[in-house]
Amino acid sequence: MVPIVQATIKKWFKQDARFIDYGGGYGMFVRMMRDSGYDFYRQDIYCQNLFAESFDIADTAPFRAELLTAFEVMEHLVNPVSELEKMLHLSDTILFSTTVQPSFDVTPETWWYFTPETGQHISLYSRASLQALADRFKLNYCWNEQNIHLFSRKVISNSKFKLITHPRLSRWYNQLTGNRSSLLNRDFLFIKNNIKSESPSQP
Repeated sequence: MVPIVQATIKKWFKQDARFIDYGGGYGMFVRMMRDSGYDFYRQDIYCQNLFAESFDIADTAPFRAELLTAFEVMEHLVNPVSELEKMLHLSDTILFSTTVQPSFDVTPETWWYFTPETGQHISLYSRASLQALADRFKLNYCWNEQNIHLFSRKVISNSKFKLITHPRLSRWYNQLTGNRSSLLNRDFLFIKNNIKSESPSQP
């Protein structure tokens, strides 16, 4: 997802802004985006932050993000409407992944995405239900006809979104537009200074 998110930000959003990865798990995606030069923070109430420690929304003052990502999250939500409200308190734009129901008559036997063996995919979406969610919150909805979706208060061309979020084309677009400087060294100094300030003073 890193090149897809990079390309999406470059095309339509402020690159120097702050961003949030919602339901960010162990923090791997946040670390990879920070290494790519984007000021990402992690949010997850269920999982320990292992790879992006010190860059969690719990570690900083509340802020509005330029864009919020939610990958492999939507299908796990007990109440998508209330969870979407929480996301929109953090950002006006949500870039997320989920696989759309291929037809109205799918069953656990005919569609692999149900995965009843795990009991984890509890909210499944059709194209119409995602549009209904967008309409409920007065959001524009884009879909790349694969598994990437965008809810936003911005008006964004769906045809351009489809191109930008194509796996090969997003890499090409990023090469064409150049890379940002990694935040790795800045993050190292930030964490180092925090450790020093928290350490008891030596006699």
